[in-house]
Amino acid sequence: MITVAEALDHLFALAAPLEVERVPLLDAEGRVLAEPVAARRDQPPFPASAMDGYAVVEAIPGATLTVIGESAAGHGFDGAVSAGQAVRIFTGAPVPPGAARIVIQEDVTRDGDRITIGTNLDENAYIRSAGTDFRSGDRVEAPRRLTPQDIALLASMNIPEVPVRRRPVVALISTGDELVMPGEEPGRDQIIASNTFGLHALLRQLGAKPRLLPIAHDNVASLETVLGLAEGADLVITIGGASVGDHDLVAQVAAGMGMERAFHKVAMRPGKPLMSGQLGGAMMIGLPGNPVSAMVCGHVFVAPVIRAMLGLPKAPTPRSRAPLAAPLGANGPREHYMRARLDASGLTAFERQDSSLLSVLGAANALIVRPVSDGARAAGDIVDYIAL
Repeated sequence: MITVAEALDHLFALAAPLEVERVPLLDAEGRVLAEPVAARRDQPPFPASAMDGYAVVEAIPGATLTVIGESAAGHGFDGAVSAGQAVRIFTGAPVPPGAARIVIQEDVTRDGDRITIGTNLDENAYIRSAGTDFRSGDRVEAPRRLTPQDIALLASMNIPEVPVRRRPVVALISTGDELVMPGEEPGRDQIIASNTFGLHALLRQLGAKPRLLPIAHDNVASLETVLGLAEGADLVITIGGASVGDHDLVAQVAAGMGMERAFHKVAMRPGKPLMSGQLGGAMMIGLPGNPVSAMVCGHVFVAPVIRAMLGLPKAPTPRSRAPLAAPLGANGPREHYMRARLDASGLTAFERQDSSLLSVLGAANALIVRPVSDGARAAGDIVDYIAL
């Protein structure tokens, strides 16, 4: 068996960033920016008023000025301001040449085309200089997953489309004679396939394009047929059949189809029977069949692989640290990912940690990460966890 860190190194060696495509800005949220993009203009492109009021050369309390025009957003004043003059101005409008500050409308009394400046002025000029936000040529660096805030920034930079990494196509295959699809009537010895549905949701959340393929039965012909349907995928994920039982045929069939295996078995729980390699032009990961094992491996291994394919840094799933709300016994020879609940009191591991219990995983919002041979932990000890 290899360690989790060694398994990730093997996976990263297989996970190359995908090619770049250009998409309209409206379709770019959540995509990974592949190349830096530069602003095509200054923002604001001119000195702009930060308030409604009057643009003046200087503001002397008690002075009376003549209003010579108006500057509104999209309709600037066509002229300059001189001493003794003022231009009515609105927020965001261009400040006319000659004006050095804005006197806000609350500090002015107006009578016809004359204004009188009040006596309680503050020191703020209320003018946003040209380029205060950004300058032409300022860059948004890559790689980065684009947020709604990024989209707003790129739009203001006058960038209508952006270069992003292509979304990886992931073929999901459940294996096993015991499985039927949700909504079907299971036989006496059958259960409902759940792993591919949970992983499908996770993959979509990560920015991939998952394809749910038919369930492969526990025979060579069925596995060969379903694996053949994965043609064109960037990543093939099988669930179940990756162990060494008499009916665990995935490794055997994949090898017969030309898979070059990178590793098999990882020193972790849940998730020991994990396999990876290269099958044709696709990367392949074989996940264990127990539902909690499959989902935990999805967070620990699949998520970093998808991020790497999207051009993000090759790094493990981020971890945080928090205190234990209750003590934990010593850990054994495998890295343990314990389902837990994080609240104001800290992390509490669930008593039942069996890898078949999806109800426990559904109630969890964290995975406590226990290192190999980690000693007993007391309440209050700080431990690593992965947020779910």
